[in-house]
Amino acid sequence: MHAALSVSESVLLMGADHPAHVPGEPKKQTVSISGDDETTLRAWWDGLSEGATVHQPLEKAVWGDSFGMLEDRYGTEWLVNIAGERPAE
Repeated sequence: MHAALSVSESVLLMGADHPAHVPGEPKKQTVSISGDDETTLRAWWDGLSEGATVHQPLEKAVWGDSFGMLEDRYGTEWLVNIAGERPAE
């Protein structure tokens, strides 16, 4: 990721573009939002999903978080990760 912005104490937004030297579609942007504010992140996912192509539904992942990927109606790729329960240390 090439940029990071703390949206709140519990949500982080990061962004990256597709480097010209990497094979694939040029000028593609990816935005990642992650955190432990499940209510906010699920609401954002719901809004982003409208008219989108969902590549990975937002659901429990093998690493314990909820994760989803989609391309919104404007062509931007989004990764959403909601932190799962963490074991006490």
